[in-house]
Amino acid sequence: MEIVIFGAGSLGSLVGAVLAREHDVTLVGREDHVDAVRERGLVLEGELGADVAPRATTDGAGIAADLAIVTVKSYDTPRAADTLATGAFEAVLSLQNGMGNEGVLADALECPVLAGTASYGAVLRDPGVVECTGHGEVVLGDRRGRHSAIADRVGAAFQSAGLETTVSDGMPRHLWEKLAVNAGINAVTALTATDNGAVLEAPANDLARSATRETARVARAEGVVLSNREALAALEAVATETAANTSSMRQDVRAERRTEIDAINGYVLERATARGLETPTNRVLAALVRTWERGRGLR
Repeated sequence: MEIVIFGAGSLGSLVGAVLAREHDVTLVGREDHVDAVRERGLVLEGELGADVAPRATTDGAGIAADLAIVTVKSYDTPRAADTLATGAFEAVLSLQNGMGNEGVLADALECPVLAGTASYGAVLRDPGVVECTGHGEVVLGDRRGRHSAIADRVGAAFQSAGLETTVSDGMPRHLWEKLAVNAGINAVTALTATDNGAVLEAPANDLARSATRETARVARAEGVVLSNREALAALEAVATETAANTSSMRQDVRAERRTEIDAINGYVLERATARGLETPTNRVLAALVRTWERGRGLR
């Protein structure tokens, strides 16, 4: 399968490195990373170790492939969609944090857009070098929750390359569950400069659980069946499995980059307001991170 990784940062490079074992992969990324991959190849350290030589470019315009995997930050999705629209793909898969990305892509593209979640831990150590910091799973499927033959094909391609993959007909629920987990972990660990495991203990535990419960409530108002108990169990499971990991939002804050707060706690707040619901914990977390961004000229 010909596959383009659009946004080859930490997760995109991890996924691209594993897929390049079996498939024809092109990375679209930043200049320093692309230059390193062209010169020395892509090194994947950690549990999924690989040393591969995918193609790499900084220009994603006009590319044709079987599949494009989008791993850019959520605020870059509109720009990615416009660029992808200049190419030709059988399908596009979003493996991004937050909510709303699939709709933005679908509005700009004529091909099917699949939704996905990835729980692998990844850190881009140096240009051309990415580390797998935690084994995980990819869950993917039709963004509207239907059966998809293209999703089956993509899932098989992922699995054959060594990525633990499940194809699901219930992606709306998976996306909301992931959002509930991220709402509880990301902003809390970013604001407190702690690893994911911090949300398992007091005093952060109460804050994280409150943000997760609020998200599950909004999901139900949006027509998605996700109980508080299920959302909290997912939060605890992910925080336990990734206790020593650094959340993507904490990585962004540490690097003084814009975060994905608008697509996580901000999205919960937006949908809650539209439904006439109150989500005070998500409101405070979103306000604090946005204030930090404004203070550094990132908004």
